[in-house]
Amino acid sequence: MKLLKSLTLLSMVGGLWMSSALAEGMKMQGQVMGGSMQGGSAPMGARSSDYSDGYKYRGIKGWEETDTIRIDKVLADQTEYRVNNHGNNSLRYDTQAWRGTNYHKLWLKLEGSDELTTRAGNMELQVLDSRSIDSFWEFQMGVRYDRVYSPSITRQRLLAVIGFQGLAPYWFDVEPALFISDKGDVSARVRATYDLLLTQKLILRPRLEINAAMRGSSQFDVGQGLNDVQLGLRLRYEITRKFAPYIGIAKQQQFGATANLLRTAGGASNNISLMTGLRWWF
Repeated sequence: MKLLKSLTLLSMVGGLWMSSALAEGMKMQGQVMGGSMQGGSAPMGARSSDYSDGYKYRGIKGWEETDTIRIDKVLADQTEYRVNNHGNNSLRYDTQAWRGTNYHKLWLKLEGSDELTTRAGNMELQVLDSRSIDSFWEFQMGVRYDRVYSPSITRQRLLAVIGFQGLAPYWFDVEPALFISDKGDVSARVRATYDLLLTQKLILRPRLEINAAMRGSSQFDVGQGLNDVQLGLRLRYEITRKFAPYIGIAKQQQFGATANLLRTAGGASNNISLMTGLRWWF
């Protein structure tokens, strides 16, 4: 009888203890769910519970922590010596530089050529404001300065630039652009390149460029319609990623009014060139 009374008393005490512990646990859970911290309020300057500190993620998925870092780069894609099928030797350069973030950059594009035999040449400089519109595409606006020169004469002009630059499907680098000169002449250009890795260091790069104009400009040897098509093939060996000598071949064919302007001036409407050069960047 005494044993039964003892067991009854123990069960009553255990039930009371479990009820008290359960109530305390529910109280603590309610405090956490309500936003308070165990042990009191958070100290001044404490980080948020998700470590975001109020930063709103945006932009390229997976790269949110680096999208506002300022970067800069100079890339000399072409620094080469050419010999064409008409016996003219020339030096050609094509360099780009940019500085900014993933969303906003300042671009500089410089290209041109100097003929060593005739001492004639041309130069083009673009200064562009570039805004990211997609993970792999940028919209660019700015100005372009053209200069054509020879021992007897020099001509120059300014053009407005509207274009895009980005990575198309299947890893093609594409640059379509529209140009409007200070005299209202409208022209367009499309460039595309592709890197074919034969090995980790030996890379073959085809390059296509097409130029067209809505209205001709005889001072700059530009006719109305399709102006020219340029095809190039360069094989480079990357001694390091930043320094790569190359060899290659290129063909340029002028059409229509542009070809007539060149023939009238004593030039040729088609050229095939062999080249050797360096590609470098920092």
